Amino acid sequence: MPKSNKPLPAVSAAERAGDAVIAALRQAGHAAFRVGGCVRDRLLGRSVQDVDVATGATPDVVQALFPRTYAVGAAFGVVVVHADAGVDIEVATFREDADYFDGRRPAAVRFSTLEQDASRRDFTINALFYDPVAAEILDPVGGLADLERGVIRAIGDPVARFREDSLRLLRAVRFAAELGFELDPATAAALTAQAPGLARVSAERVFAELGRMLAGRDPARAFQLLAEHRLLEHWLPEVAAMRGVPQPPEFHPEGDVWEHTLALLRRLHAPSDALAWAALLHDVGKPPTHEWRKGRDAFPNHAHAGTALAAGILRRLHAPGALVEAVSALVASHMTFRDVREMRPATLRRFMGAPGFADALELHRLDCQASHGDCSNHAFLLDTLARYAATPVLPPPLLRGQDLIDAGATPGPRFREILEEARDLQLNGELSDRDQALHWLAGRLPRP
Repeated sequence: MPKSNKPLPAVSAAERAGDAVIAALRQAGHAAFRVGGCVRDRLLGRSVQDVDVATGATPDVVQALFPRTYAVGAAFGVVVVHADAGVDIEVATFREDADYFDGRRPAAVRFSTLEQDASRRDFTINALFYDPVAAEILDPVGGLADLERGVIRAIGDPVARFREDSLRLLRAVRFAAELGFELDPATAAALTAQAPGLARVSAERVFAELGRMLAGRDPARAFQLLAEHRLLEHWLPEVAAMRGVPQPPEFHPEGDVWEHTLALLRRLHAPSDALAWAALLHDVGKPPTHEWRKGRDAFPNHAHAGTALAAGILRRLHAPGALVEAVSALVASHMTFRDVREMRPATLRRFMGAPGFADALELHRLDCQASHGDCSNHAFLLDTLARYAATPVLPPPLLRGQDLIDAGATPGPRFREILEEARDLQLNGELSDRDQALHWLAGRLPRP
């Protein structure tokens, strides 16, 4: 087996814990190595926070050897060891897989050798083993060469690898975008040919992979690759529909709705989950609302249409309810920013004080930068927010329902009207303290 002398000292807590697990397995007479992404990332100079260990020890032996373990897939040879410093290390027995019938898991496994274990993995760069005792990298499938060349290559027959687990279709794209690598031609061809298999993958797994792409190093390239290899249409047909939808060049010199979305994704930096998904979906309402109006392309009420579509997409992907709500709000409000300089103070303060406004403001900035480039409304809002640096944008209400009751009013529908009127006056600066508010209330209620 090809080997390479390459010391990879344990730097992170996960690596130190992993090496301690390896040392205990070695002492008990079992082969054990760091494997997969933790080796790949260290060779690329990236930080390592998760370590997987591959071993010749069977799951029952692993569980007997370590006092704190739990089996996450003992039938597939996987045991999690609770190591020192609160770190969990996934320990997997060398194995080879039987046929895959559900596009996710093998029908059975047989504990085997390191070479067989490597051959059943997904990509060559993920089948590197590191021996911390000999300070050697074991490279059974040519992963080092692909790592040096910057290539994502499926192990063996790429069609077979993608048929075994169709989630690998998305993983290939994610690794290419995250690492800045190219797809091996045979792997790329198989990616397109096997794209329909993505429909067999569970919504939860698809959502997780897409979320990693959106939060990753190059979400625009990830989604370009998804579109290029016809992977978008299976879970995100509404996003695929953005391609080729024209926009008025005076507002969108960057091109169609798809090109605008990619331009926005290129500008994302460490986004929240809500902002990342809203960046992708903010204009998802444009394709179904597109029409030719007054000599140019128009999208009447596309934010309203997009809000419903975005919520439907995220529910289809089984996204958490809080995320569905947050993204829907961002999509719904993204066109409101064009009116901020005409808003009454109370309306503007309510807008700026709404939950998620920081993400909404950042989405607006990115939206402008990815299109016409006019960020004057963003600057106006920053200046306005600065004026409230010492006081809340939305201070506590000066009046509450109990104040109306104390003033002799009978609870009913009029309560809400009076309280909202008082709140508007407060936010407009016409009522500045509680005494003023109570005086106003006395004049607002009918006299006994």
